[in-house]
Amino acid sequence: MSTIGVNLEWSSLGQKALNGDRLTVEEGLAVLEANDDELLPLMQAAFNVRKHYYGKKVKLNMIINAKSGLCPEDCGYCSQSIVSTAPVSKYTMLDKETLLAGAREALARSAGTYCIVAAGKGPTERELDQVVEAVKEIRDTMALKICACLGILKDGQAERLAEAGVHRYNHNLNTSKANYPSITSTHTYDQRVETVEKVKTYGMSPCSGVIIGMGETNEEIVEMAYALRELDADSIPINFLNAIPGTPLEKAGRTPAMKALKVLALFRFICPSKEIRVAGGREVNLRTLQPLSLYAANSLFVGDYLTTAGQDVSADHQIIEDLGFEIELNAL
Repeated sequence: MSTIGVNLEWSSLGQKALNGDRLTVEEGLAVLEANDDELLPLMQAAFNVRKHYYGKKVKLNMIINAKSGLCPEDCGYCSQSIVSTAPVSKYTMLDKETLLAGAREALARSAGTYCIVAAGKGPTERELDQVVEAVKEIRDTMALKICACLGILKDGQAERLAEAGVHRYNHNLNTSKANYPSITSTHTYDQRVETVEKVKTYGMSPCSGVIIGMGETNEEIVEMAYALRELDADSIPINFLNAIPGTPLEKAGRTPAMKALKVLALFRFICPSKEIRVAGGREVNLRTLQPLSLYAANSLFVGDYLTTAGQDVSADHQIIEDLGFEIELNAL
């Protein structure tokens, strides 16, 4: 049961966020534990914060799976990991022409940001060469911003990506520090934090988010929001686990739609000025309540994810139009 239960109090919580004041742990838990009957005033309070910073604009992003199914990591949520038996495509880093074709498709979908994502612990120099070559041509020929997500970067690699023109680098924290060992053993939570800090030093916009539904407690969800606030991530993708058969987390249940919306509101309150992106798993977890997510989030992915299908891009465009919102092009 929520400890905050009337509309005025949810409104004051939103005002606290606008004032730059940090929510207490108790207030964060109250958001996640709010009675479902309080959802609409809670989302209105989150929308007041979202509207202050972003109006009614929605940023669209598109992913290309640039390297698939050859990952030595043992992340329990991922169908591409070494411990997964899920039937996924396996291929090495895509060539420049394929990456360029993906960029053109992003533009066709009205996406302002094109996300080049590759499974693996980190890129080899040859793989980095291929990405850098494609990024330079995209920057020269298309009005499109580029996000790279290539894993843990070695010395010199962040600098090369920044020099090529990568605007944003994504490396998700995924879960809480305490829960991290139950998700993967082949790298650490601290290594992920270090990578995000590294890309910031070279002027790339830091992008880092979470996956909800991997056994974390409500207290840990609040902790994750605080961690991303402290990390000062400019963009925060909120994924909801899409449990894939053949992965260690295949039996994990879906996050109820109402809970997913409360999570989005929480992150808006704790990271009020940041791009909050409703990301992977939104279709199977939020289901028919997807439109409400944009009252807290101001960004989403269009099209497919890495190995799972998204909904048709026309449906996303329709949601935005029906809400009276508008697509924002070419913005981080």
